[in-house]
Amino acid sequence: MNLLMKFSCEKALLQSAINTCSRAVAAKTTIPALEGILMEAGRELTVSGYNMNTGIRTVLEAEVSTPGSMVLNAKLLGEIVRRLPDDMVTVSVSDKYVVSVSCGDASYEVPGLSSEDYPELPEVEMQNSISIAQNVLRSMIGETAFSVSTNESRPVHTGALFEIDDTGLTMVAVDGYRLALRREKLEQMNGEFSFVAPGSALNEVEKICGDIDELATITLGQRHILFEVGSTQLICRRLEGDFLDYRNAIPRSNPISVTVSTKDLMNSIDRVSVVISEKLKSPVRCLFRDGSVQLSARTASGEAADICRLEGDGKDLEIGFNNRYLMEALRYAPAETVKIELNTGISPCIILPEDGEENFLYMVLPVRLKAQ
Repeated sequence: MNLLMKFSCEKALLQSAINTCSRAVAAKTTIPALEGILMEAGRELTVSGYNMNTGIRTVLEAEVSTPGSMVLNAKLLGEIVRRLPDDMVTVSVSDKYVVSVSCGDASYEVPGLSSEDYPELPEVEMQNSISIAQNVLRSMIGETAFSVSTNESRPVHTGALFEIDDTGLTMVAVDGYRLALRREKLEQMNGEFSFVAPGSALNEVEKICGDIDELATITLGQRHILFEVGSTQLICRRLEGDFLDYRNAIPRSNPISVTVSTKDLMNSIDRVSVVISEKLKSPVRCLFRDGSVQLSARTASGEAADICRLEGDGKDLEIGFNNRYLMEALRYAPAETVKIELNTGISPCIILPEDGEENFLYMVLPVRLKAQ
């Protein structure tokens, strides 16, 4: 039997690589190879997943005795490796694409596919690039991605805007009901540029990034974006179109400004939300007074009310919000205390850092209240 490929590597490394790349594997496709993981053994082992929109490729140490490549169904491979004992895994592929996987006393033989059937991941020709700490990029994505639109009628808003200028990196996500903005300084920049990255790809980048200071690199190409995090690369398409002019969309001349504990206000919203459900929808009614905000909600399930203390005078402004949108803006705000800016009962609510250093901003549009 002639071998097309043979390598050995640690089970933990292989399982981690398969788990990472499987997130980019196509669930259902007319190309069987795209339901698989591409494994390429050379000086080291490269594992790839690709769904024609997003590709993830990672490199790991392996002892390669016969260099080569092949494709194996991602779900089957993941299930096999997960069940193996914690030891060295040996994978060999015959010239008829029979894949043998062995580890300890466990062994499997399963059919594989030729790597010639696997589409090549796009090459990203560098136009611009930035480097940013993995933990900072991870938090920026996590604190904006919840506002990415799921409405395919405006494809550009199903992603987040990255804007690089002399102030650093600004990320913006918007879905028509709310806006999330995060800003961080950058150590090094390569000019001013902007692009929109798909929200689905950013969710994967967030998972790949560690809670560490090591740098991740973002490379912008003509049609694609490359995120490099350690030994892993994620390649995705750029989203084209005119993103919201967020600077003009955010009202900043707001006459009412109050300061509140993020946790206390979240708890109050949570209490009055008990009577709200998917079937029984109702806005949370907020009456901002001097030193407090009265929250209430009423549905067929009943009525709920609570009072949250704050600093400042709300001038008896009454305004309603979708409970989930207001709660998420507070949950992802990276501060224990926030400043809330208001104008009228039909003007957006702006949530900012209390200290004036605007490294985040959330905007939530109100819900019109019916007279009680």
